[in-house]
Amino acid sequence: MRRERLIDVAIPLVVFVLTLLLMGLPEATDSGRDGRSLDALGIVLAAATALPLLAVRRRPLLAFMLSTTASAAIFALDYPPGPPIGPTVALFYVALTPASTRLKRWLTPVIVVAFFSAHIAAFGLAHDTFPDGEILLGTIFWGGTWVLGERTRLRRQRIHELEERAQRAERDAERDRQLAAAEERTRIARDLHDSAGHAINVILVQAGAARLLQEQDPEAAREALGTIEAVARETLGEIDRLVGTLREQKTDTSVEPPQSLDALENLVAQHRAAGLEVDVRVRGSRRRVPPSVARAAYRIVQESLTNAARYGTGRADLGLSFGRRELAIFVRNPTSSLAAGNGENGHGIVGMRERAALLGGTLRVGRRGANFRVLARLPYGGDDS
Repeated sequence: MRRERLIDVAIPLVVFVLTLLLMGLPEATDSGRDGRSLDALGIVLAAATALPLLAVRRRPLLAFMLSTTASAAIFALDYPPGPPIGPTVALFYVALTPASTRLKRWLTPVIVVAFFSAHIAAFGLAHDTFPDGEILLGTIFWGGTWVLGERTRLRRQRIHELEERAQRAERDAERDRQLAAAEERTRIARDLHDSAGHAINVILVQAGAARLLQEQDPEAAREALGTIEAVARETLGEIDRLVGTLREQKTDTSVEPPQSLDALENLVAQHRAAGLEVDVRVRGSRRRVPPSVARAAYRIVQESLTNAARYGTGRADLGLSFGRRELAIFVRNPTSSLAAGNGENGHGIVGMRERAALLGGTLRVGRRGANFRVLARLPYGGDDS
């Protein structure tokens, strides 16, 4: 800002000094006729061509009109002729001004041409001749100035548009990163709910078994307490990692669910240790599936067995069917008469449905007779092998 102010003051000062030098050159009067020598009035007129340039940034057209009027007076009073420096500088700023801030599209050129004509006419009247050479030179000089200002304006406009586009792209990229981070935090929170819910249900079942068996079978009660300790320790570690990730607002691959279906064996073993009888059946050739399918399958089986332990009678059937293009997961468990909803509308079922839908799969849950069933189909785009 300070630099612009210095330039705004320097331009009129330079124009004033150059105009005085041109008006005071001795050679300017050696043209076969005596011109008017530089005097006080000439100095005032020279200042009048320069002073309007103080406002050339804010009002370039007005500065051009005032400076050209003073320059025309210099020519009309027969001072030594020279290039109209003040009007030329003002004309450059007129062309530099954005078209949207000018007068009507046709009015600005009309004003420029009118003042150019008045300037040339003043020269012709002072020298009593038709200024054909001056018309040609003035047209080239001022026309070139206008083209230079217009091209400079267009160049600045393009640079400004490119900067805005780059800033907009940065804002869009930042918004996308924030959305991705929000989605990731939501996924992590859902994993936290699944893990904590599973652990709490295992602990609940084991705690009940320990309470019932502490007198009849102390050894079984101790095993139940050991299972509670192991599950609590494992879950606490996972919760620490998940919460740490949420606080740091970044993705941490260490909190991802298992990347393969091998982890299902440990999951089933945990539930069996918690007292849930789980019968596992596998159909088709077991194959490696994409990590996204493995994660979804793990969470769906985990939530289903957790619901079976919470609302069921202590038994569940788990089936895995490997097809050519999809993995089918089937979980069935008998329900007690007190389990009216069996978690059908809970967050766990919603989460399972979302995981299946994200992979382009389906999930169906519901009662059939005395059993609660979960059927998930997770496509993995396999081949015919």
